[in-house]
Amino acid sequence: MNSDSPILVTGGAGYIGSHTVRLLAEQGRRVVVLDNLVFGHREAIVSEGVEFVQGAVGDRELLKDLFTQHQFSAVVHFAAYAYVGESVTNPLKYYRNNTAEPLTLLEVMQEFGCKNFVFSSTCATYGVPASIPIVESNPQDPINPYGRSKLMLEWVLRDCDSAWGLKSACLRYFNASGAAEDGLIGEDHDPETHLIPRVLMAVTGEISHLDVFGTDYPTPDGTCIRDYIHVNDLAGAHAKALDFLAGGGDSVRCNLGTGVGVSVRQIIDAVEEVTGKEVPVQYGPRREGDPPQLLADPSYARDTLGWEAQHKDVRDMVRSAWAWMNGPHQGRYPR
Repeated sequence: MNSDSPILVTGGAGYIGSHTVRLLAEQGRRVVVLDNLVFGHREAIVSEGVEFVQGAVGDRELLKDLFTQHQFSAVVHFAAYAYVGESVTNPLKYYRNNTAEPLTLLEVMQEFGCKNFVFSSTCATYGVPASIPIVESNPQDPINPYGRSKLMLEWVLRDCDSAWGLKSACLRYFNASGAAEDGLIGEDHDPETHLIPRVLMAVTGEISHLDVFGTDYPTPDGTCIRDYIHVNDLAGAHAKALDFLAGGGDSVRCNLGTGVGVSVRQIIDAVEEVTGKEVPVQYGPRREGDPPQLLADPSYARDTLGWEAQHKDVRDMVRSAWAWMNGPHQGRYPR
């Protein structure tokens, strides 16, 4: 993609968005970030030359002003709410933010002739997988409003392709993890629900212990197995997807994972190895809705986008997350 063609990144001050913005800027691309800072952090935009605009993807007049100023060649859409439990108790919040508001963004893209869209989707669109490892042809039957809100937008994008030629890359993430190796940007959610940061929080005493839900799953050590993918690898996939669409590629749907399954117990072991500290753990019963195993088959992303995860050892994710917690921000952006 021509580095002179600006890219709009919505939710670019969030966890995965900020790492992607940093990579795109390092590649010499012109980037404009749009983020309402509900969950994003202005301090996560660390690259010079990146324009930051505070606002919402549902603000039509703001979007029209931005598209008039910049004539974007592509949009990378991260902006979303992502707490599965909250989506169950407050589904309308998720359907409005994750499904309805992006329709305004798509309408403005259509008006200005912008036809490349990279979408931050999720493996939650599959629900309980019909088979492991998960391939893109697996049935999509999400079990919570969060997953449904993302799947609905995938359907919208497919229909926009048929109607007016919008080309999209829907990237279905597995378990995003890790941080920038230099410790300058990383994962800062409130509340924090992801496993690796919670294990590290137990090590530092920020929480008293790590709760492990279920030790009797049909897995080698009895704990759940997941596919953990480094956030920098996710960023690289977005860059590859932009190039693919810019080169005339058709709409694609890709799983982003390593293809390597790691259990909760193995994560705890990796944290203890990296930090040299013991993790206080409290074991409890299974949590409803947790499948024993979620594992990606990432071969389609490799064959189509030319992308493959570079960090397949979970200790790489743990080391970078630990560097973030010991970096300038101590694992927390200014509030």
